[in-house]
Amino acid sequence: MTENFQAITQFIVEIEKLKNVERKIKPLGLSRFENSAEHSWQIALLALTLLPYAEQQSDPLTVVTMLLLHDIVEIDTGDKFAYDANHDDYENELVSAKRIFAILPDEQGQAYLKLWIEFEQAQTPEAQFAKAIDRLMPVIQNLHNGCQSWIDHDISVSQILLKNAAIEKANPQLWQWIKQQVIDTGELVGLRR
Repeated sequence: MTENFQAITQFIVEIEKLKNVERKIKPLGLSRFENSAEHSWQIALLALTLLPYAEQQSDPLTVVTMLLLHDIVEIDTGDKFAYDANHDDYENELVSAKRIFAILPDEQGQAYLKLWIEFEQAQTPEAQFAKAIDRLMPVIQNLHNGCQSWIDHDISVSQILLKNAAIEKANPQLWQWIKQQVIDTGELVGLRR
């Protein structure tokens, strides 16, 4: 039993490194960039708040666990900007996921790895909802921080809508509302169409 506690402690110390992974977006009202740990916390809360409105019924614990685990791989791979051509780096991220989750007691590590893979494949209602929430949070942040990361990286409205269309799977009404917000705000700040 004590070796399990040791492994869990080692895992928790390892994921502390997620606080050092800088993202491309700034928290509202701050000049610094957010880190991946902050992002994971915030999307977990966003998911819990939006779950009652989900298109498909989803298990809250599964969704939140996926969201808390999904970016842990960035400890090894770093954050990839959502609009970069090489954003999807599944093979390298899988290597990282296996390494990090192997720190845990075997059964727990395998369960976390399975959830991480489920999130990445986005085939279940929980994974589809979690993916949509992961996409939604940066959109909300950009809409409320002057479109900072979109402007910094010259992202067009059409790129934003294409990249974030997965939100529609979580809730079509939410997607229509957020889509209109992107169009209106993009026009207001002068984003390319």
